[in-house]
Amino acid sequence: MTTAQNTDVLVVGSGFGGAIAAYHLAAGGARVTVLERGPWLEGKDFEHDYKLGSSYTRAFDFTVGDGMSVLGGNCVGGGSVVYFASMPRAPRFVFERHGSIGRRMWPAAINRDTLDPWYDRVAEAMPVTTQTWDDVTYAGGLWAAACHHAGRTANPLPVAVDTERCVNCNWMMAGCRFDAKRSLLFNYLPAALAHGARVLPLHEVQRIERTDDGGYRVHYDTVDEEDYRVHTGTGAIDAKLVVLAAGAGATPVILQRSEAALGTMPRAVGRYFSGNGERLNTAVINEDRAAEVLGLTRGEGPAYGANHIGRGPTVASWDRLDGSLPEYSRYSLEQLYFPPGLGTILAQTARGEGPTWFGRHKKEILKRWSSWLTIFTMSEDDNEGVFGPPPPTGNATRISQQMLGHGSLSYVPTPNTLHGWASSDAEVADILGRDGLAEVMPWTNDVVGAYTVHPLASCRMGDDPGTSALDDGNELRGHPGIFVTDSSAIPGALTVNPAMTIAAVAERAMPGIVRAARERGIDVTYGAPAPDGATSGRRGVLPLTTPLVRG
Repeated sequence: MTTAQNTDVLVVGSGFGGAIAAYHLAAGGARVTVLERGPWLEGKDFEHDYKLGSSYTRAFDFTVGDGMSVLGGNCVGGGSVVYFASMPRAPRFVFERHGSIGRRMWPAAINRDTLDPWYDRVAEAMPVTTQTWDDVTYAGGLWAAACHHAGRTANPLPVAVDTERCVNCNWMMAGCRFDAKRSLLFNYLPAALAHGARVLPLHEVQRIERTDDGGYRVHYDTVDEEDYRVHTGTGAIDAKLVVLAAGAGATPVILQRSEAALGTMPRAVGRYFSGNGERLNTAVINEDRAAEVLGLTRGEGPAYGANHIGRGPTVASWDRLDGSLPEYSRYSLEQLYFPPGLGTILAQTARGEGPTWFGRHKKEILKRWSSWLTIFTMSEDDNEGVFGPPPPTGNATRISQQMLGHGSLSYVPTPNTLHGWASSDAEVADILGRDGLAEVMPWTNDVVGAYTVHPLASCRMGDDPGTSALDDGNELRGHPGIFVTDSSAIPGALTVNPAMTIAAVAERAMPGIVRAARERGIDVTYGAPAPDGATSGRRGVLPLTTPLVRG
């Protein structure tokens, strides 16, 4: 028989959804425990190396499914440690999307206007700033110049990066050695710890069951710090309230595995997964044409030759983020640095026939690696993903000692999704192919299917119980006291980087979660300022006495 520890609130995961919940609840006086399946890394641990066992493989979770592969964070701080820190707000039209269900996906209580105060709060806490053209990398500048040449516009991205600290090393995906990336390690998480929250790394949650007093018991395995396939122990923690924030690839799996003990799950648990409509194209820049067509010069060197210089995305083209356009024809195009490894495997060759992730043509373009420019599409998909039966433990069957696993997600893109990808592919080819500037080819789906670094919607919120797992306050339908605040709660594709919206939705959920905690006997209040102590971002925040509208 398992002897359980106890806490007031148990938070599963330490990314945006988990860290924000942990901070507010701990600051309000609750005893908070956070379980994180990955290691606890910080600046000195982040290595500029792609070898097995480096911070790169330790901090990522790459799950190969049937038709869709998912790359996500696996460490304290979650995706914020390994993301590119791009923090745009979702366009207004996103909240009115119907998607595959033929009706508005988002709850009626949420639109861009009602979410803006919560966006403000996140922008203050991180903080988030919009880059100037002086901050833009050379690769971003080339993308902007190509957009201008093709009659399109381009914009510097808002980011959670201290540009004064950034040394443009281009290792953002492996964690920032220089503490320039404003991950959750520098705001919400240390603030939660300062208020007494406990964060336990290498604790992988397996299932949840009810306790006799109406609370919950959360069962976990501890994971070896070097080989994630090895479980070193088991345990359980009792809590009066549970916040699930393990990510869109893990939260539904935990709930599926818990169904036998908790009772029937909402139908939408593990359904309606969205890959944020993501797509990648590689352009191999013709250095002579870059000089002639765009007027670029760098002395005696190549006009571009900048793939390894800079950092993640700095410039995006948002011309197609127009709410008057039909659904599935709207997308953003973002210049992106993607490190070698998957890039060399999945990037097609521009003159290849058939699967071209190997062979003579691939070798030819790899010789020109420094002249590559990757363009990232985020479009509107149909929420096609469905999770099958969960594996025996965790969210996937581990294949290697770190990073790589095989999951139960299946994904078959619909004609709507394919149309969005084809439209964006054509636009990228038009922008970068003009006047012989570059050879452009989409990344192949032949190796690991479609792929996403921004998984969404596998336990989504909404007003319709038939198509949403959560009500508009992020509470799991039919299971009071269980809340979901991570990317799985977002109803569908956002057409932009989703971190800012995930965080804003989590912030919005907090007054209601605090109210539910009080109803369950937890002595907690809501009203803590942004983690840096300021309050200017709190315009429009609901007072605790304001009732939430339930779906």
